[in-house]
Amino acid sequence: METQKTVLFLYVTLFCSLLHFSVPVFIPTDNFLLNCGSNSNASLYNRVFIADGSSKSVSLAAERSISLTNKNPSPNSPALYTTARVFPTDASYKFHIRRNGTHLVRFHFSPFVAQNFRLTSGKFVVLVNGMLILKDFSAQDVVLKEFIMQVDSDMLEIMFRPVGESGFGFVNAIEVFSAPSDFIIDDGARLISSGGSIEDFKNLSWQILETIHRINVGGSKITPFNDTLWRTWIPDDGFLVLKSAAKRVVTTNPPNYQKGGSSREIAPDNVYMSAQEMNRDNATIDARFNITWNFPVGLHGVRHLVRLHFCDIVSSSLNQLYFNVYINDYSAYKDLDLSTITIHTLASPVYVDFVTESDDSGLMRISVGPSYLSGSLKLNAILNGVEIMKMVNLASSETGEKKKNVWIVVGSVVGGFLSLCLALLAVVFLFKCKKKKLKPRTAESIGWTPLRVYGGSSHSRASDGTVNASPGQNGYHRLRIPFADIQLATNSFDKSLIIGSGGFGMVYKGVLRDSTKVAVKRGVPGSRQGLPEFQTEITILSKIRHRHLVSLVGYCEEQSEMILVYEYMEKGPLKKHLYGPECTPLSWKQRLEICIGAARGLHYLHTGSAQGIIHRDIKSTNILLDENYASKVADFGLSRSGPCLNETHVSTGVKGSFGYLDPEYFRRQQLTDKSDVYSFGVVLFEVLCARPAVDPLLAREQVNLAEWAMQWQKKGMLEQIIDPHLIGRIKPSSLKKFGETAEKCLAEYGVDRPTMGDVLWNLEYALQLQESGSQKEPHDDSNTNAPGLPTATNVPQAQSSNIGEERDDDNGSSDVRTSQVFSQLMTNEGR
Repeated sequence: METQKTVLFLYVTLFCSLLHFSVPVFIPTDNFLLNCGSNSNASLYNRVFIADGSSKSVSLAAERSISLTNKNPSPNSPALYTTARVFPTDASYKFHIRRNGTHLVRFHFSPFVAQNFRLTSGKFVVLVNGMLILKDFSAQDVVLKEFIMQVDSDMLEIMFRPVGESGFGFVNAIEVFSAPSDFIIDDGARLISSGGSIEDFKNLSWQILETIHRINVGGSKITPFNDTLWRTWIPDDGFLVLKSAAKRVVTTNPPNYQKGGSSREIAPDNVYMSAQEMNRDNATIDARFNITWNFPVGLHGVRHLVRLHFCDIVSSSLNQLYFNVYINDYSAYKDLDLSTITIHTLASPVYVDFVTESDDSGLMRISVGPSYLSGSLKLNAILNGVEIMKMVNLASSETGEKKKNVWIVVGSVVGGFLSLCLALLAVVFLFKCKKKKLKPRTAESIGWTPLRVYGGSSHSRASDGTVNASPGQNGYHRLRIPFADIQLATNSFDKSLIIGSGGFGMVYKGVLRDSTKVAVKRGVPGSRQGLPEFQTEITILSKIRHRHLVSLVGYCEEQSEMILVYEYMEKGPLKKHLYGPECTPLSWKQRLEICIGAARGLHYLHTGSAQGIIHRDIKSTNILLDENYASKVADFGLSRSGPCLNETHVSTGVKGSFGYLDPEYFRRQQLTDKSDVYSFGVVLFEVLCARPAVDPLLAREQVNLAEWAMQWQKKGMLEQIIDPHLIGRIKPSSLKKFGETAEKCLAEYGVDRPTMGDVLWNLEYALQLQESGSQKEPHDDSNTNAPGLPTATNVPQAQSSNIGEERDDDNGSSDVRTSQVFSQLMTNEGR
């Protein structure tokens, strides 16, 4: 009987492999395949590698490189591995990139002996665009090294540098090719801290990732022939801790790919057509146990991206399978229901990304086990595939030393201390408050629940400070849009209409029945920015109106969908107009007007109600431009109410985007409106310098824009780092005022930062200086409460009637009067 099962498994596996001959091949925009050290081409897995000296798009700078040929190759050795190029001194390949974005870079090393060179003796480092990715490397056997990285320039340089006097570098073949645009996305990964807490991990696509493991769980080996990105997936047998706990399951039906889920480029069909499930053949009905795998990863304390692949090929109907996922014994995903995150379709592939550190054991432990939401007859858990990628530490091309991420170190220490303090405070708080009995969650409640007509959903978290405005005369129903109308508006979510993406989901351009152009943000059920953010956006935007805040047209939550519909902003995010391949440079006046508009919107958020609203995620991608380049602040999913009148701050978990995050908020977990001011200061320098807030591909001192720009500002040499398109086009007085404003926004302590009203006034003043150049510069110490703020007597008359002029009306527009703004400018009490 066991033999018959084995034969059946092999037959099914072979059949699954044959299915791939009809799968279309992914064609990358950039596709460089180099046969190094050879004068002829060579093939590997039906891919032709070009001789490295004959490619017109690749240049080799190696004065003393040596071409080697193995005269006695083994019978099974590919022709690609019979030649190598040796580098006794520094040498580099330069690849001319056609399209920026995520790329895969692979190095083939196959050491042999030829011409007095024993390639196993080579010792060298490898740098890509100045970033150290291989340190003191030596190949003792055939090895493939794969890296995934973001390329944002038209040139990719790979340098080989020997280590020691007798050291030398070598390589047999190099691959550099484009990955699909959604291969690694910035938002959506779950960061699992050393204490087990889970939060969002941002800017994932800017990490350099080295592939450590690529596993086809429950299946056989997959070769590059059957993978659209030419990857190798190995079986999981050797990594299972207790093989008797797992049972292979396979299907002959191809996966049901869905928009917003996985794709054949994320993982091939064969990964999703096989799995390991709980082996219940010899278990009691209600036995609960986990399936566990141990994957060696080496060094302790190194961050890894863990990508887990799932496809429900074991259930007969929806909402049968609930299970938990654990990484290094921490709960990574509780009560996972694949039918809710795959748009209600069985056998639909999906993947989930986690970021976590390796522990003292040097292993990455991954487990799946049943959820308590499952009935005793349906206890099960599955896993289809695993990828583990190390986050490579960046290094300087001059020193080769590892870069230290100060925030990670500080965050680990401070975060642990704060967690202990918060735990103690929580205990005290529980003793003081009246205990409330929680209603048990049923299996049905695990999906997305509808918004209540007068308040939040049953999943909203009051403790997280979500803004709780009243729903108004007609509740939220007046904003509801039928799902059918949204499908019609977006042509059934046509991929060609995608205009952006984020942690919440994809954003589509659409046209409603009344010809209104809209932006449709479609959430993915199970996304890391889910229901709380969905409700926060509706709660805030249904109550406020301001010409510099993006308006909410409506929302939809039918069929487990979470969809937000906004007014369409023709020119898109500010970031797109500052840098990037399709960037059209903005004039200095345009940039000032954009900053002023955004400051107006933020000022209204902070002052338009008794407590005010703190945005918490100000960045250039959340400032949108209309057809006239007027700016509006967007994305209020992380926003929350400000402190009450008798409070100085709000204590809350840290949320925001890397590079824009207020360091004081990060350290103390105390949120104020000055946290938005800090983020806006980063945006001001981003506008001036036309570069990202964080760019890991730059030299060490330039990686963080805020720190780098502040150094130049304090030296009085800010003009040295401005956008080249602005050189000679900014009046010195305007630049001086703008730089001082940004500097004060980035003060270390919030109490030393100006209010958004102060910032708004200074930007208006910088614009007037640019247009006239004749206004006398105010004294920086004229007001001790707002350093650098002009006195009320120096307010330009041409601008005074415009600041905060928005008036209240029956439609809920803003209520910021001129007198309110100037109460902050002229009186100490207003601060």
